[in-house]
Amino acid sequence: MAVKPLKIGMIMDPIASITPKKDSSLAMLLEAQRRGAEIHYFEQHDLSMLSGKAMGSSTRLTVRDDDDDWFELGARQDIALGELDAILMRKDPPFDMEYIYTTYILDRAEQAGALIVNKPQALRDMNEKAYTAWFPDHTPLTLVTRSMADMKAFLAKEGRAVVKPLDGMGGRSIFVVENGDKNANVIFETLTDYGRQFAMAQAYIPEIVAGDKRILLIDGVAVPYALARIPTGDDNRGNMVAGAVAKGQELSDADRRICDVIGPVLREHGVLFCGIDVIGDYMTEVNVTSPTGIRELDRQFDLNIAGLMFDAIENGISAR
Repeated sequence: MAVKPLKIGMIMDPIASITPKKDSSLAMLLEAQRRGAEIHYFEQHDLSMLSGKAMGSSTRLTVRDDDDDWFELGARQDIALGELDAILMRKDPPFDMEYIYTTYILDRAEQAGALIVNKPQALRDMNEKAYTAWFPDHTPLTLVTRSMADMKAFLAKEGRAVVKPLDGMGGRSIFVVENGDKNANVIFETLTDYGRQFAMAQAYIPEIVAGDKRILLIDGVAVPYALARIPTGDDNRGNMVAGAVAKGQELSDADRRICDVIGPVLREHGVLFCGIDVIGDYMTEVNVTSPTGIRELDRQFDLNIAGLMFDAIENGISAR
């Protein structure tokens, strides 16, 4: 008996604005299309709820693996989100109230029968910076506070610290501060908005010079290679958008130990696709919103990570 093609929804930032050769969402779309899926493309403003029913104004989408001409938009239609087999939530941070409202709509779509990747409750609960607190044995010493005095005391004790906002991405507003730095106070003031918002400080890990490793996990199982993002000589940040150089490498024993701990927790909470960041032997972030790294690892190691992901999606749909 012929298998009915899947109906896949993709919620993302404008597809015209992506960088195709680096974009993990495009890798997922290409794989969905290879499998014959019917693809429905949404931006956040296309979603709504009517009398408790999750709705969307979708655009049919065709994609190509072409850096100059990678997509074609088709007909638009209004659709009940629960009619889709799976919806991939790939909207980049900031994780603001609009993002949270979107997860409420996705909750209703999930209750109506769609598999949401990743589960809306997990998207709300697992802040990419703060969720490391659930794994203190595998993370650097970390402080989350609104207190500028506490951040100053943390720096004095550690001598060197990484400080950052809780809602950023791509290396934005991440500072490496040393004790005695006369800019420290203004950095703490800026990040906490003079004590009105939470920010994070982490002990500095010297191994950052060897790269900030992105490890991808699919249904709790790690891809066997990490993407080490090595900072340039004039920048501390291991983020590719900040100019870091990407180099693939096999997972270390320490990487595997971290994945063995966090993988079952991710699976239990409905996180089918996740990217954790590891520096040295420590996990610094848990990325559940729109983790990247697929295309670089695929090219370097002849992988099909999106294929593994869609195997898991199809298994999840079959189990519902």
